[in-house]
Amino acid sequence: MIHFLGIGIILGLSAGLSPGPLLMLVISETLHHGTRAGVKVALAPIVTDLPIILITLAVLVKVSGYQSILGMVSLAGGVFVMFTGYEAIRTRAVQLDLPKEQSRSLQKGIVTNFLSPHPYLFWIGVGAPVLTKSLSIGLSAVCAFIGTFYLSLVGSKILLAIGVGRSRLLLTSRLYLYTMRLLGVLLILFAVMLFREGLKLLG
Repeated sequence: MIHFLGIGIILGLSAGLSPGPLLMLVISETLHHGTRAGVKVALAPIVTDLPIILITLAVLVKVSGYQSILGMVSLAGGVFVMFTGYEAIRTRAVQLDLPKEQSRSLQKGIVTNFLSPHPYLFWIGVGAPVLTKSLSIGLSAVCAFIGTFYLSLVGSKILLAIGVGRSRLLLTSRLYLYTMRLLGVLLILFAVMLFREGLKLLG
């Protein structure tokens, strides 16, 4: 359980704090329309990712006996996580001079996240191997991983919205940069675990 709780927290924080379309929308809404607007956008993954998770679980049930397929998925996930970790280590200060735009709501955040490839790549390449292992333990392990992942993902974006609402300097601070670099190192270590698991499944 602790293993899956830790993985969920690391992956969730990395996804929540890494620069991307949804994070930039959170920042933009916070700067232009206040913290509440940014928080609404931060909640979008809870809505958009549910169908992806359900489809992933359904596919896993059907291919659970095919070790070679699971092995290749794990290796692909390792590549994705390794690249994500490398990008996190190279994170630079986020540009906050965003253009003025019309007010956006939770619905706009949902559209942005739904059209982004990151949730699909994550759940196919990374979420699938983790869910495979958690399913072998039980439903509690699955809930532990998914619960901590989204708590960290959405929670970190909400905290960023609150922080940016109070000070524009948050995303240019050393604390943010050092946090991203630490997460990058942890992600690379997790990628090594996925590589090892994938090679083991492939025999």
